[in-house]
Amino acid sequence: MTAHAHRHELYTVDQVRALDRRAIEQLGIPGYELMQRAAAAALVCLRQHWPQARRTAVYCGPGNNGGDGFLLAALAREAGLHAEVFAPAESRGDDATRARREFEHGGGIVNAWNDAVVLPAVDVHVDALYGTGLQRALAADVAALVRRIHATGAPVLALDVPSGVNADTGDVPGEAVQADVTVTFIASKRGLYTGVAPGYVGAVQLESLGLPETLWQNAHGDAELMQPWTLPPRPRQSHKGNNGHVLAIGGDHGTAGAIRLCGEAALRGGAGLVSVATRAEHLIALNSARPELMAHDVNGPQALEALLPRATVLAVGPGLGQGAWGHALWLTALDAHLPMVLDADGLNLLAQEPRQLSVPAVMTPHPGEAARLLGCDTATIGADRFAAVRELARRYQAVVVLKGAGSLVADPEGRVAVCPWGNPGMATGGMGDLLTGIVAALLAQGCDAWQAATLGVSLHARAGDLAARHGGERGLIATDLLEPLRLLLNGRES
Repeated sequence: MTAHAHRHELYTVDQVRALDRRAIEQLGIPGYELMQRAAAAALVCLRQHWPQARRTAVYCGPGNNGGDGFLLAALAREAGLHAEVFAPAESRGDDATRARREFEHGGGIVNAWNDAVVLPAVDVHVDALYGTGLQRALAADVAALVRRIHATGAPVLALDVPSGVNADTGDVPGEAVQADVTVTFIASKRGLYTGVAPGYVGAVQLESLGLPETLWQNAHGDAELMQPWTLPPRPRQSHKGNNGHVLAIGGDHGTAGAIRLCGEAALRGGAGLVSVATRAEHLIALNSARPELMAHDVNGPQALEALLPRATVLAVGPGLGQGAWGHALWLTALDAHLPMVLDADGLNLLAQEPRQLSVPAVMTPHPGEAARLLGCDTATIGADRFAAVRELARRYQAVVVLKGAGSLVADPEGRVAVCPWGNPGMATGGMGDLLTGIVAALLAQGCDAWQAATLGVSLHARAGDLAARHGGERGLIATDLLEPLRLLLNGRES
């Protein structure tokens, strides 16, 4: 592993515990020293983000996360900050108990917590209640404390993981701390980047605590965090035939917009040619709005079959519908043995008639579609998105994008990549149609299914962030992403 490559890897809680043990047992670094290093790193983080802060309240739980908090409070006091400590319970474990005693021996006072306690006015709250070990909902009294912290309106720094967030899955089974910044130690926990967790973690800052790179040798993470990249420049002699021909199939009655967005995204994604197989009623609108799209009246399988020999890649599903017309085109597309992207009703039809995909394929379900494909409910998908996306990829033998905050990409061998970009403004109609077209265009230009899915997801999310940066998140619409997409695909940020 190259130096610092582990910073792009995401680990399960068990894997992080194994790294802790390795640091203690093989590198000879005592657990208490790791706690001291974590506290020192947390104080540096606090002062970086809130340099004017003078008063802080630290909430310490019973375990090692609470121990980090006690030592942080002691360091803060030594640095001249006012630090008040609240502990809902007694400390447990040698290191956590030692940290609490050190804080008290230095003159610190530990305040018990109950509903009658009035929280102080502070510049920053520090959450050191529960770390990675908690995978259940917070107890009622701790949940009440969390609500009181939020009610003050002051910012929150979370140590390692916001209390109440499942660091393995990204699920939040009950109340949880909503942090402005989360400083996480030794390795990045996979659950901080997906599901509902991104709404709780704020900015995530990884601190490796000065540990040597040998700690991470042969200690591979469970997933990887996507990094920004794009395709290399095209050869000067390139022509449209070198860049693939996407055939977008869909747009039943009343859904011309979905297939147009897909087709236009395929064009902006760099495909040399894009054809659209759709209903006759949509041709005038498509030709008027985007003449670069080659729109065809396809009234059934025979008309679609005539277009297939010229296609490189199929994009199947936007506005397809689940009626007789959509079902017939879906079957014809699957039998064409061409690389494809399946989305929307292309996935819903697959849920009704399951089959493994024998061609290079990318599936792009949202949680509802994923639940139908796996025969479960959306709560099950949300409870462990990593398990869900892996099972989808295995069952259908395809690369799968599980959309949502922190979109996941998995292949049939179990590899998973997590997207750290995107914003709430993208929660609007048509965004999925764009992603289908982008991924199809990348397949058409020679990417394999994994490359097309990961690059497509990253470009789509980064384009959304760039569009939001220029105009704000609220009111963002799908077509706002097309020009930023073009910039990013060409290696430009603005």
